[in-house]
Amino acid sequence: MRVLGVVTARGGSKGIPGKNLKRANGKPLIAYTIEAAQQSGVFDRLILSTDDEAIAACARALGCEVPFMRPAALARDETIHLDVMTHAVAWMRDQARYSPDLVMILQPTSPLRSADDIRAAVNLIEATGADSVVSVSEVPAHYNPVRTLRVGADGMATLFVTGAPVRRRINRRQDMTPAWTMNGAIYLFRTGVLFAGEPSLYGDRTAAYVMPPERGLSIDDEQDWASFERALA
Repeated sequence: MRVLGVVTARGGSKGIPGKNLKRANGKPLIAYTIEAAQQSGVFDRLILSTDDEAIAACARALGCEVPFMRPAALARDETIHLDVMTHAVAWMRDQARYSPDLVMILQPTSPLRSADDIRAAVNLIEATGADSVVSVSEVPAHYNPVRTLRVGADGMATLFVTGAPVRRRINRRQDMTPAWTMNGAIYLFRTGVLFAGEPSLYGDRTAAYVMPPERGLSIDDEQDWASFERALA
């Protein structure tokens, strides 16, 4: 199985300016993801997709390939990962004559994902035959969908999922079906789903790789950064 790892790190960052190169414990944020990917041993190519020369230089110094610079049109706030990955995989196919069987998105904003997590995700897609694997963390009971509410135009609350009266809310955690959320640490997919009739990063069958909440941390703002630094202490 040929596995391509794509580190996605654009230059613009609103929540934490310069986030991808910001240092924690003496290392730039992006280093945590590149090092975990290298230590996993699953990638025959590990590349960076960025529009920023400073990020590109840092990645090269860490031993990550930077075969192209991402077009500015794919580095906007509203740019979706599907477009970024289509560009990266198509570029590698057309310019580098390299076509992987599997592709993994590696976002630097998930720096606590480990080499073991990466290996486990690849093993999972092979074992299940799924089209894709996403990493998930359990939703705290207080935020379980069966407990959430919707508020109507009249100001009245009902259960969000069913629309039933609030009195029918499930109160005991033990009676709730566990809920999971994608934490952004791992997106792994078969290359074919990217260029299918309905292109996606998932296909029809997505396996869930369960991660402990602490390794699924996603850094979006200063509060998340503080949590990251506490985890490193």
